[in-house]
Amino acid sequence: MSDKGPATRRRRTTTSGCGGGGAGSVKQANGTKGCHVLQESLLSSASGYSNYRGILNWCVVMLMLSNARLFLENIIKYGILVDPIQVVSLFLKDPYSWPAACLIIASNLFILTTLYVERRLAVGTISETTGWILHIFNLTCMLVFSSVTVLSVTSMTPVGGVFSLGIYTVLFLKLYSYQDANRWCREIRQAKAKRLTRSYSYMYYFVFAPTLCYQLNFPRSPRIRKRFLIRRLFEMVRAIQMFFFVLFLQWMVPTIQNSMKPFRVCMQHSSFSSLLFLLQVPNHLIWLIFFYWFFHSSLNFMAELLQFGDREFYRDWWNSETVTYFWANWNIPVHKWCLRHFYKPMLKRGTNKFLAQTAVFLVSAFFHEYLVSIPLKMFRLWAFMGMMAQVPLAWFVGRYLNGNYGNAAVWLSLIIGQPIAVLMYFHDYYVMHHGYIK
Repeated sequence: MSDKGPATRRRRTTTSGCGGGGAGSVKQANGTKGCHVLQESLLSSASGYSNYRGILNWCVVMLMLSNARLFLENIIKYGILVDPIQVVSLFLKDPYSWPAACLIIASNLFILTTLYVERRLAVGTISETTGWILHIFNLTCMLVFSSVTVLSVTSMTPVGGVFSLGIYTVLFLKLYSYQDANRWCREIRQAKAKRLTRSYSYMYYFVFAPTLCYQLNFPRSPRIRKRFLIRRLFEMVRAIQMFFFVLFLQWMVPTIQNSMKPFRVCMQHSSFSSLLFLLQVPNHLIWLIFFYWFFHSSLNFMAELLQFGDREFYRDWWNSETVTYFWANWNIPVHKWCLRHFYKPMLKRGTNKFLAQTAVFLVSAFFHEYLVSIPLKMFRLWAFMGMMAQVPLAWFVGRYLNGNYGNAAVWLSLIIGQPIAVLMYFHDYYVMHHGYIK
């Protein structure tokens, strides 16, 4: 009689009888059934057991209970701070002035310019060199124009600036991929570029599609699933409510405002460390909610609406045992773009892997700083230095930490590193606009 465990076949051995054996027991010499077999405890790695769903649910319940206590203390101390008008003011200073929306609409000029240049290249009226120069000029103007607008328009709020610059950053990567992919098609002559680059509809399908990498034909789903679409929309609304109303306005903002002092005073009284620990939980929850809201709910919503077939927007980054694995798996659209248009071309030119990886982090650090410093209208390079610090951290974790230790190091860098950057920027922004608290 065979007996299989959850993952491995267990061996049996003859033992002394015990009256009434269950399934898997063996018969003894006197004909009775034994109740023992050779097997490992479930929590031992050798057992092959992997169903820890109950323990995970227990961890979630304990996390909710512990955070509920902190949230209750926040309500008792500060009262209910949620105000819909305050949320609107994050995006608009003047209800009759919508600078972020106007800036986003103006981005169509750069999209149409890219399409026009590709049309000229397709029919051969301009050379490849001229076309490349025009594309680089157009892409550079995108970043400069958006930056100058956000810096110079006084009615632009920091949140509106982040949102509009985020759109311009995505368009920058998309348009670069568009011209790169069309150039490859012309070089290898696999298709008629004249036909491929003339479609306005396909160009704007790519602009709205949840991908940064252009190709001639995207995989398409057979139909739009209405129930799936409604579920994703419901998740998006609930996540925004949790993000802005509960965690940001009710928890993080009053905590920072009531503890803000010059860092030299904070260090003397050890209050900086205390504030850092207070911000870890809400900041990390905001980051996790943002991940689910954007990479799962929002991108799947857009993909379903456009019948875009490739839904791999993230992989199992939560199992990351190295820093490089995390950055390669938590944001798949950006990872694919970096791999296709930056990393692999550098390797083909003879650059070694370490320098190519460092260059990718350098570009990522630039855009992180671009998306933070310009909307806040101050330049501190905290985001840039935080991203570049990932290079030595990745080397250290990959060399000295393995398995669960490496995974713990990745989680610690996420939980501790982000609140430090938030404190740095919030402190500098607060001091710039309100001065030091005495």
